Amino acid sequence: MRLPCSVGAGLEPAPTSDMTFRTPWQTATVERVVAETYRAKTFTLRLSDPRTFRAGQHYDVRLTAPDGYQAQRSYSVASPPSDGNCIDLTVELIPDGEVSPYFHEVVQPGDLLEVRGPIGGPFTWGPELGGPLLLLAGGSGIVPIRSILAHREAVAPDLPALLLYSARAPEDIIYRKWLDDGAEACPTVAVRYALTRRQPEDWTGYARRVDADMLRDCTEGLARLSETDAAPLCYACGPTGFVEAAADVLLAVGIPEGVIRTERFGPTA
Repeated sequence: MRLPCSVGAGLEPAPTSDMTFRTPWQTATVERVVAETYRAKTFTLRLSDPRTFRAGQHYDVRLTAPDGYQAQRSYSVASPPSDGNCIDLTVELIPDGEVSPYFHEVVQPGDLLEVRGPIGGPFTWGPELGGPLLLLAGGSGIVPIRSILAHREAVAPDLPALLLYSARAPEDIIYRKWLDDGAEACPTVAVRYALTRRQPEDWTGYARRVDADMLRDCTEGLARLSETDAAPLCYACGPTGFVEAAADVLLAVGIPEGVIRTERFGPTA
């Protein structure tokens, strides 16, 4: 079993705090369902008890079967904190999962879900933290990164940011149009893609896994955007292997450990 976070990869268990237990479960109404890719959908939920959250946090979702059996998963919020009473959760279909097939095959607008949150602290961003921002996403790890980018657009549009998004193939890129449109509209944002398994014939992006040369290129690109050599604030999110490799390479190219924040997905214990 995998415990999904963001779009369906499992978030490695973090220490439980008293705040988690003080966050009550509430009812959320499904307002809208949008297909992002062939296996990822975004569910807009209207909360009965809206709470202020930070970009990068997540919500727990709990499903209860007629016989009383419960399954609980954690999903990162894809929308920015300024979205009022609604949050977006993007769920990737995990064929042998307990929760994601229910979302993809059953959940429709008007349905009620049980949720709890917001939860999470280290992997968050607000304008008081500044930048520039170097954002690294592997597969489903783009979801909390999207929240950070959208929040930056709303509250600090001049803050330079560069996203490096690693996916297996073009059809696996989640939010592709939103990312491309945002980079085209804002001169202080750049988006670069790395396709690791299959690339189209006219592909001009990276065609390999994240490595030192790639991150040197990205840090240089971000330095040109920000017109400074200051170390960027780095966020890396995705499967465990991707995050560990990205963090090692960031250190290897001279990024200080103190500015690197990570969130990794992995199987439950």
